[in-house]
Amino acid sequence: MRAGLRGLGLRPHEFWALTPAELALMLGEGAARAPLTRAGLAALSARWPDAPAGPKHQEDADGRV
Repeated sequence: MRAGLRGLGLRPHEFWALTPAELALMLGEGAARAPLTRAGLAALSARWPDAPAGPKHQEDADGRV
């Protein structure tokens, strides 16, 4: 309540009309994470490497798909 009434300057009826999600948003909670950095991308790539690309179709002995 203190954050809403004093910090945000809300009146009591405004504070009590908010949903918990609205109050959290106004307080800055749940803000977006920082963008992915090169180091973060490298760590993800090392942990989850792409599988080598293989042929989409198998050819038979005559070279037909």
